[in-house]
Amino acid sequence: MQSVIVSTNEAGQRLDKLLSKYLNLAGKSFLYKMMRKKNITLNGKKCDGSEKLSQGDEIKLFLSDETIEKFSQVKVPKVSKVKLNIIYEDQNIILINKPAGMLSQKAKDSDESLVEYLIDYLLSKGELTTEQLKSFRPSVCNRLDRNTSGLVVGGKSLAGLQIMSEVFKDRSIHKYYQCVVKGHVAGRQMITGFLSKDEKTNQVTVRTSEFKDSVPISTEYVPIDYYGDFTLLRVTLITGRTHQIRAHLASIGHPIVGDYKYGDKRVNEEAKRLYKVQSQLLHSYQLVLPQLPEPLSYLSGKEFTAPLPPVYSAICREWRQE
Repeated sequence: MQSVIVSTNEAGQRLDKLLSKYLNLAGKSFLYKMMRKKNITLNGKKCDGSEKLSQGDEIKLFLSDETIEKFSQVKVPKVSKVKLNIIYEDQNIILINKPAGMLSQKAKDSDESLVEYLIDYLLSKGELTTEQLKSFRPSVCNRLDRNTSGLVVGGKSLAGLQIMSEVFKDRSIHKYYQCVVKGHVAGRQMITGFLSKDEKTNQVTVRTSEFKDSVPISTEYVPIDYYGDFTLLRVTLITGRTHQIRAHLASIGHPIVGDYKYGDKRVNEEAKRLYKVQSQLLHSYQLVLPQLPEPLSYLSGKEFTAPLPPVYSAICREWRQE
C-alpha cells in the first residue's frame, strides 16, 4: 500500500486526472475498477474519480509495490547543460531571456527545448523531484519562434502555469518587441491586414483585404533609431498570430533583417557579412502584467525587460558613430 498526500500543485483537479498522471501506464478502465473495488480510496472512503481534490487530501493505493512500479513511469529529460538567462524568478513563475536558436517547446521527441532545460534547472536546484514529476511538469506559458529571442514565461507551480497561460491566451498581458528592419520607417503607425497560414509549409501570407481562411491582424510600431537603410522599431502586438510581426512588416516593404523566410535576401547577406547576423533580429524585450488573481496578485502591474542580444549592441554602436 502507498499513500499520496495531495500537494498544492495537485489540488484543484479531478481525482481520475491525477491518478492517470501518477499511474500513467495504467488504462482508465483499470483505475476505475480499482476505485470500484476500494483498492484506491480518497480520505478513507470509496471514490469514483470525479472528486475535486484539495490540498492535504489523502489517496491510498492498496496495490502492491510491483503493480505501482509497473504502471508508473517518470520521464526525466536528459539534456545538455545550458545556463539559462533568468530575468526574474519566484516560487510560482520564472522569466527567461531565450536566445535565438533555442526551441520554446519540442517539435519532435529528439528535440531539446526550453521546457526540458527548465525542468533540468529545477531538478538541479532541488526545487523539483522526480517524484513530483509524476503529477506535475513545469512548462512554458508562451512560445517564441526558434529564431526569435526574448522573454518566455515558465510556470513553476500549477497556479503559476495556469494563470500566466491564461493571460497570454486572453491577451490581457502587454507584449513589446524590438526589431531591425529594412528601410527608413518614419513615425508611429498602426497597420492592419489579413493573415492566412499554410499548415504544410508553416508559412503565412498577409494581404490588405480579406481572403480565404484569413484572420484580421493589427500591429503597431514606432521607430527608435536609424542606420543607413535600417530602422530599429519598437513593435506592439495588438493581435497575436503565427509569424505576425515578421510577415506583416515584410508585406509593407520593411522585412526584418536576418529573416530568411520573409526577408530580403540581399539585405540578409549584407547583415551576415557585416554583423554576423544568423537569424531574424526580432526580440521580445518587455512584458507588462495585468491585474492577476491570487496567489499571483503580488505580480499585478509588474514590468519585466530582457536586454537585447549582443548583435543589436554592435549594430547600434555603429549607428551612433555614423
